[in-house]
Amino acid sequence: MTSNYYGGQHVTVGGTNNVGINNGTYHQAGPQDALRELTDAVNALRAQVSPADREVIDASMRTVGPNAEPSGFRGALREISGVASMVGQVGVPVIEAVRKVMAAFGM
Repeated sequence: MTSNYYGGQHVTVGGTNNVGINNGTYHQAGPQDALRELTDAVNALRAQVSPADREVIDASMRTVGPNAEPSGFRGALREISGVASMVGQVGVPVIEAVRKVMAAFGM
C-alpha cells in the first residue's frame, strides 16, 4: 500500500495496476472539451426554461465556438449564464460549464 500527498490531498492506494488520480480537480479541460460540456449542459437546461429563454440560449449558442469574435463570444456566454442563474439550482451546471469555457479560452 502506498500513501502520498498530492495538492493537499492525502491519497492511499492499495492493489496492483493503479495508474493515477483523476478526480477532476487537477485536469483543466481544453477548449473543445469545455465547449462540449457547455453544449450538453445547455441542452439539458433548454427543456426547463421558457420559450423566450430558449430563444436567448439558442441565439447565444450560435455565437459560441472556437472561431468566435472575443466580444461576441463573451457576450454570448454572459447571456447563457444569465438565463441559467435566473432558473436557480437547475442552471448551476450551465454556470459551471460557462466558467470552464472562459478558463479554457483564457477569459
